Amino acid sequence: MSIAVGEKLPEAKLVELGASGPEAVAVADLTGGRKVALFAVPGAFTPTCHNTHVPSFVKAAEALGGKGVDEIVCVSVNDPFVMKAWGEATGATAAGIRMLADPESAFTKALGLDFSAPPAGLIARSKRYSMLVEDGVVKVLNVEDSPGEAVCSLGEALVDQI
Repeated sequence: MSIAVGEKLPEAKLVELGASGPEAVAVADLTGGRKVALFAVPGAFTPTCHNTHVPSFVKAAEALGGKGVDEIVCVSVNDPFVMKAWGEATGATAAGIRMLADPESAFTKALGLDFSAPPAGLIARSKRYSMLVEDGVVKVLNVEDSPGEAVCSLGEALVDQI
């Protein structure tokens, strides 16, 4: 069963590449007392994620800030080194989007939003989604039906829902 609107995010730790190397980021610290636009993708540098999903949040960053969003966070089941490089390659980092890794898929599985597609080399990955989280509680949730499409989870769609 997957997380639903009105539910609190599970306790988990994500990983970010900091100045001294990989650093744990507690989801509770990330979202507590804040309004966060969080979106997840099946994999860094994969076609839809790289060419459509992340760019939609880069374009929507200013509008989300205007709607009171304190931070935009991208999560993927990848390592923090890949997430850092991907944030730089897409312009997400320059747009202020925080790129966090869920290397063991623990957060993704706790949300109930994991899937596997072995023929594509994707194991225990995240479904594509976006959500608005206020003080750790899901206020808006958009989950795509297929990992290869990005429609309801785009940055512009989330802006329109806030």
